Amino acid sequence: MGNIIPIVEKKDFLKSFLKQYELKRRECAWLLNYLMSDDQLMERVHFVEKAAHTPKALIISTKGVDSIPFSFHKQKHITTDAEKAFHDIRLNQTEDVYIELHFNGAKQFPPYLTVLEENPFIPENLELAVAYEQEAEKVLDVSIKTFKRDRLLKAIDAALDQDDKTQFNLLVSELQKLDQ
Repeated sequence: MGNIIPIVEKKDFLKSFLKQYELKRRECAWLLNYLMSDDQLMERVHFVEKAAHTPKALIISTKGVDSIPFSFHKQKHITTDAEKAFHDIRLNQTEDVYIELHFNGAKQFPPYLTVLEENPFIPENLELAVAYEQEAEKVLDVSIKTFKRDRLLKAIDAALDQDDKTQFNLLVSELQKLDQ
């Protein structure tokens, strides 16, 4: 991951988060406290958006938001059982854990913004990529046509200067085809 968030900042965030917000399920607070109790685990904790796209994710919600209380995602498996998540984390301590939190005011909560990382697993939007590619091709086509047109106009001027009617007619014909 590009930016490494210090363990202290992650712990400080989680402490302030747990003090300020009430989770929909108390097992989630227990799970977050477990993560905070082990620095090696906290090293592997990443706070991201759209965590469901990651290999291993905890998605946790507070009261007052319209989303499911808890889900644990590992590869293609999803469970709402916090104990299963706990056991998986405890048994696989070398795997990164990506946490997505749903709470009111998330985008205005500075401690959260300091620990929020870019999610490297979000798939690229294919429709957007295709649109960008098509737009780039249009720009390239216009640039090539403009370059060819300018080159032909200069060659036409040179043919006029040399009084070469054959070359002039040939170049004008090419210019007309290009402008169609």
